[in-house]
Amino acid sequence: MVAVKNHEAERFLARPPAHIFLYLVFGTDAGLVSERTRDIIQRSIDDPKDPFQLVRIAGDELAADPMRLADEANTIPLFGGKRAIVIEAQGKVFLGAIEFVLATPPRDCTIVIEAGALKKDAALRILCERGKNAAAIQCYPDSGRDIEQLIDVEIRESNLAIAPAAKAFLASLLGQNRLSTRSELEKLVLYAHGKGEINLGDVEAVVSDASSLLVEEAVNDAFGGNFTALDASLRRIFGGAGDHYALLGAALRHALRLHRTSFGGDTRSAGPEAFDLPSSAAWTKARLGRVIETIAEAIARTRREPKLAPALTVRALWTIALSARKTASR
Repeated sequence: MVAVKNHEAERFLARPPAHIFLYLVFGTDAGLVSERTRDIIQRSIDDPKDPFQLVRIAGDELAADPMRLADEANTIPLFGGKRAIVIEAQGKVFLGAIEFVLATPPRDCTIVIEAGALKKDAALRILCERGKNAAAIQCYPDSGRDIEQLIDVEIRESNLAIAPAAKAFLASLLGQNRLSTRSELEKLVLYAHGKGEINLGDVEAVVSDASSLLVEEAVNDAFGGNFTALDASLRRIFGGAGDHYALLGAALRHALRLHRTSFGGDTRSAGPEAFDLPSSAAWTKARLGRVIETIAEAIARTRREPKLAPALTVRALWTIALSARKTASR
């Protein structure tokens, strides 16, 4: 029985057991599913671009012809070497095809099934978790720690450094899809090539879409303690295609700038606009520190409980506004 949880996947795939030849890669993060599938294939065959080494089959095709998988798995590539098969799970059930290859394992062939979210009692998931030569690998949105590790690796491999405030803000913007996270990091390091250190302004220029007027208005309303205006801004944001990650990211950026510029921190990574921030004079260091913790906690919880993200975001902004009112009244 091999059921690999999301946080265990990287270590497992770095050294998978030799007897595993069938992988079910599933979860809500389609980008991560694709990335892990690609990693498995690259470790399994010499040339993923060779159509004789890598074959892709739709799940619906296997449902109509269950024996096709066994035929493909036992076919020897035209020029020798190993073979790999990627199955794109779709609407129809193809358990019969999987059961047959698990009962009669092929030689020198790796099979990967790509699927979306599967419940614990899903037949395909149960079959792959219980198969002695199979593994079921979860793929869910990255945790805050995962995102920070991805940032560290990408920055280090690009021979760059990143300012702490820039890293914190960048991490708040990433994580819902591994492919988009990779794409944004690649754009950022390309933009910062030759600079030595990435600062907050670089992140805003390349990654952040949090500078839209409506989002900035909501953040300024929150930090200014303006409940009426904040309520109106939040209604407009979430009345449309509101992006709670952009909103929380903008709030974190604002709080980090206030903290850095108001209490003697190093302003070099804050960007020139940091010296003219609304509401900067009203905040105490301790209260601002608690606000930063509130935003960070909200970001973490929205990743763990995405269905509650809008409510968690609104509560965080209202908490900031309440804190601003208390600060102003002192």
